[in-house]
Amino acid sequence: MNKHSHFDNTQIMYRAEELINAASNRYKITVQVANRAKRRRYEDIDVHDEVMMKPVLRAIVEMSDELTQPEIIGD
Repeated sequence: MNKHSHFDNTQIMYRAEELINAASNRYKITVQVANRAKRRRYEDIDVHDEVMMKPVLRAIVEMSDELTQPEIIGD
């Protein structure tokens, strides 16, 4: 288990692959992940609870959760 996140590298890679496979355009999904990570980075600048997980990894996890759990409200 990586000390910087709650997910191991293989799980992150699997979730990223799920996102890419589900997307109709790889470029668009990559831009969406980057935009969400950037937005979350600035929103959470004062919150130090989830500093352990990098914004890009957190965006991948959130977006893959939204993909597999449609009841979660997403962007």
